[in-house]
Amino acid sequence: MNRDLLRDLYAAVCAALLVLTAVLVGRAIQHRDGSLRVDWPPLLASWDPHVGPGTPAAVLVAAVVVVYGPSLAVRLPWRWLLLAVWAAGMAWTWSLALVDGWHRGVAEQLTTRNEYLRAVDRFHDIPAALRDFTGHILIGSPDSWGAHVAGHPPGATLTFVLLDRAGLGGGGWAGTWCITVGTTAAVAVLIAVRTLADEALARRAAPFLVLAPAAVWVGTSADGYFAAVAAWAVTLLALAVRGFRPGPYGFCSGLLFGLTVYLSYGLTLMAVVAGAVLLLGSSRRPLLFALAGFVVVPVLFTVSGFAWWEGYRVLVTRYYQGAGGVRPYGYWVWANLACTVLIVGPATVAGVRRAVVRPGLRSGMWSRLRSRLHGNHGDLRLCLLMLSALLALLLADLSGMSKAETERIWLPFAVWLLPACAFLSGARGWLAGQAVLALLLNHLLLTGW
Repeated sequence: MNRDLLRDLYAAVCAALLVLTAVLVGRAIQHRDGSLRVDWPPLLASWDPHVGPGTPAAVLVAAVVVVYGPSLAVRLPWRWLLLAVWAAGMAWTWSLALVDGWHRGVAEQLTTRNEYLRAVDRFHDIPAALRDFTGHILIGSPDSWGAHVAGHPPGATLTFVLLDRAGLGGGGWAGTWCITVGTTAAVAVLIAVRTLADEALARRAAPFLVLAPAAVWVGTSADGYFAAVAAWAVTLLALAVRGFRPGPYGFCSGLLFGLTVYLSYGLTLMAVVAGAVLLLGSSRRPLLFALAGFVVVPVLFTVSGFAWWEGYRVLVTRYYQGAGGVRPYGYWVWANLACTVLIVGPATVAGVRRAVVRPGLRSGMWSRLRSRLHGNHGDLRLCLLMLSALLALLLADLSGMSKAETERIWLPFAVWLLPACAFLSGARGWLAGQAVLALLLNHLLLTGW
């Protein structure tokens, strides 16, 4: 066994020990005083070994991707590879969701008491609902919103309102929307990696983007949809700053970034990833187009009566009125990282280890590093893109506004960690580990999402 592989395995074992520690310490705290507010810490889940209609399909998809994924990723024409990644990701995510059956796994996920669909009927007059939105955030206010509606800007709920208006109402269509859109995030990430780094790295990462354990929560939480919107915003910006139609792509990127921050307050941290993309680009001119596109969504919401900054100010109070005020920061500040291990898998942990020890990242002066970014150093450019997402995730963690439930909340950051798997050798073994983790999570636990 070579030294690099041994160190990769050490990293994976350390990550597994972090998860085990989070489980054992979390169970002790939860048994003592119930302050964690989750049944199976560090995840919002309960222990419930089960199989379901999606089990055979999930095992089959995993086996096919493990056996054929690495070779197909190298041989397929680029456009066919993107289509294959989306199709395989859809099959993987759908089959995992259907392990819990159609109703529990898909149709009922977004219809529970705290979910978005419960508020759809209150948006008959959309401008009036937006004007009054902030007034219903606090617990105790008249007709206060459920936790998810109150905890996000109204763009999240408005998505499902518009689906309902289009004749696609109900939990089944909402779940289908989240899976269909959410699985495109893998395609967006591949395009960005090819654009900013190189195609060979993107191809090596492709099977890992399909079999990510994160698929357990992409199907079906709205955060999977948020992750896709944020991913396409980053990817369009990457295309623009690398010289591909900088005006249209830059403007559309800005539009999606504007939408992103009206889907989730915490996704303002995607600005860190956007900053890395600008650093890796060859032109700053698209930034003007991106800024022009970005202001569109905030202007529309503000004119309609919703002030983002006021909504966030009130949300902070609401957060501490509920579980956020009870859950101990001292546990979640590190247990959240254990949740991240579970959504990205052991292969990504090993890939991140390889990324952070790459010689280019340790070389002396910033000027030397900057010159490498614009040379033939695709691996270094991928490292910096991935590390920007890791930095955004760590900032979210330290903020204390993401105590628990980060297995879904951090999906928009986690998808940018997955390409680190391109640095690994022995792809099939690592892919098998990713698949086994996802299958165990979905069959042993009944997740809250």
